[in-house]
Amino acid sequence: MAAERIFDRAVPVRLQGRGCEERRLNVRVNIELLSISNPVHKKDLAVRLTDDTDPFFLYNLVISEEDFQSLKSQQGLLVDFSAFPQKFIDLLQQCIQEQNKDTPRFLLQLVSSTPALDHTPVSLNVVETNPFKHLTHLSLKFLPGTDAEIKKFLANCLKCLKEDKLMLEEKLRKTEEDLTRQLSYTQQSLSEKSRELDKLKNEWTSYTTALTNKHSQELTNEKERALQAQTQYQQQYEQQKKELETLHQKSIQQLQNRLSELEVINKDLTERRYKGDSTVRELKTKLSGIEDECQRAKQEVLSLRRENTTLDAECHEKEKLINQLQTRVAVLEQEIKDKDQLVTRTKEVLDATQEQKVILEESTEGKQRHIEKLETTIKSLSAELLKANEIIKKLQGDLKTLMSKLKLKNTVTIQQEKLLGEKEERLQKEQRELQEMGQSLRMKEQEVCKLQEQLESTIQKLEESKQLLKTNENVISWLNRQLSEVQMAKRLDASASTPGGGRAASSPHGMPDRPSFPSSGINHPISPLYAFQNFLEPTHSKNTSSPCPVQFNTQLPKLNRCSDAQTVTATSHPANKENGDHLGLESKYLKKDDSIPLRGLSQNTLNSGYLRPHLPAKAQPLPKAARTPASAYFPG
Repeated sequence: MAAERIFDRAVPVRLQGRGCEERRLNVRVNIELLSISNPVHKKDLAVRLTDDTDPFFLYNLVISEEDFQSLKSQQGLLVDFSAFPQKFIDLLQQCIQEQNKDTPRFLLQLVSSTPALDHTPVSLNVVETNPFKHLTHLSLKFLPGTDAEIKKFLANCLKCLKEDKLMLEEKLRKTEEDLTRQLSYTQQSLSEKSRELDKLKNEWTSYTTALTNKHSQELTNEKERALQAQTQYQQQYEQQKKELETLHQKSIQQLQNRLSELEVINKDLTERRYKGDSTVRELKTKLSGIEDECQRAKQEVLSLRRENTTLDAECHEKEKLINQLQTRVAVLEQEIKDKDQLVTRTKEVLDATQEQKVILEESTEGKQRHIEKLETTIKSLSAELLKANEIIKKLQGDLKTLMSKLKLKNTVTIQQEKLLGEKEERLQKEQRELQEMGQSLRMKEQEVCKLQEQLESTIQKLEESKQLLKTNENVISWLNRQLSEVQMAKRLDASASTPGGGRAASSPHGMPDRPSFPSSGINHPISPLYAFQNFLEPTHSKNTSSPCPVQFNTQLPKLNRCSDAQTVTATSHPANKENGDHLGLESKYLKKDDSIPLRGLSQNTLNSGYLRPHLPAKAQPLPKAARTPASAYFPG
């Protein structure tokens, strides 16, 4: 007969007796499958109820396949015999899961017909509770064990206890051996760790001294470099500031002198403005242009002054940057002090570790004494060994923290080197910015030179305009003289042609009468302006293929036709043609860049009685013999 144990566990059970209160107890449920091969192969389900606190508490139940069929029909079970053990185990596990709840859903009830369990049959019920009623899923009747069964059960328990005792003794012996081995190993490791600690202390002291010396030397070198760079930057900044101030003062003085000269020239031009009505308009326009240029020059001077102020502001910003660098040097010194404090703290930590080492040595001696005393008791020995392991772990943790601190110090030194490199890069950037500022100042000087050149060119143009004005005045005076001579000659001819009683050839204003041209069919007088325009400007005929050349002669009565037989129609020239018609002068006197154009007489003189034209129908050009080019009368 072979037995296979399926379930063996303590389960909470509610014990109900007749006429007594319900109480709770823990009952161990043991479920086994018994397979019997003689004479017929069959399987039985054996369930045993025991109490660990009461060795005489024993209830048995053996269910065969025939018994299960009757149980199935009585309680309405839906499972077969093969699946019944697992379902029963599932119900027991649900009862175990629900035991800690206030109102468990599944529970086990052990019902007895007597007030006490006096070797009477009991029934084990698996009950499910709901708000309506208690449902019993399964009810099994257990028989109390007989004396022989109880003895057999106790003998099995004693046998199991002896086996457990032997196993525990072997385990105890093995643990003692392991603990003695671990003790020896820990003592060896302690001695090795103490040696390593001494080595680390020596290395740490040498390393800290070397680091302090190195950092002190590097700090002194950096301080000297920073002071040298600061003095150099200050000297260069002062020199550049002085040079810029001198250059700006010179440029401002030059521009002021130029402005005063331009103002004087403007005054001279305004005084000459009152010479003639025709020149007044031209001079007004020219003066307005010159005043605009002067205003532009003033605006440029103002812009240069503003740029000077911006440059001063930039210089102030550079001073601020130098102050910031000084503050950063102070911050670095403070960081060095903090590092010194860290070194002192690490020394204090080393002293603390030495004290801990002494304490640990004392504790190890005490532990050795305790180990000799406590060899009899296994529990105390294991506790002391656990304490020793914890102390070793603490020592290892302290060593790890020391190594991490060393790594942190290395990282701090690397970061300091990086910070020094960044500061050197910033100093180089400041030098580059200073060079760029110098280049910008040079560009500004070039712009000032260009502005001076523009002023000189405007002055040259003014001088050229003055010369052109002079030449125009000379031409106008020469033309006036020619007109007066012509008028005098015509007056004499008119007086000779009228011997006695003719009309006096004088105007009511005391001026000689306008000349007439009898030979050309012009019987009425002509104004000198008409004669000037007809003899000096080119013909404006639409049908002519070759215009008549501009010619002038003092003998006005000898007028004939041109070889081309072209006629010049006498038309009135309004004042709006003063800028378009150039009175037959050459282009070199009339077309100049940025110069004053030559204009005719004003509208007032044209509308006056002296110069009002009495225009004929036709006017004949001069003969070939009387033609003289206009260049003969206008010196080049």
